[in-house]
Amino acid sequence: MSDNNKGGIGFVGLLTILFIGLKLTGYITWSWIWVLAPIWISIIVMVIILIIIAIIAMLSS
Repeated sequence: MSDNNKGGIGFVGLLTILFIGLKLTGYITWSWIWVLAPIWISIIVMVIILIIIAIIAMLSS
């Protein structure tokens, strides 16, 4: 059997690394909260999706 797990860094990871590089080189002057926004925004979206799934599961049972 072959291992089909690609395990790449992903879009959010690449975007975060890009923003960090731009911040450290001085090309952007954003606050660090916005530089790291791809990470915390994706976490918030996942939590919202999990809450919606939990609510749907409770209502359907």
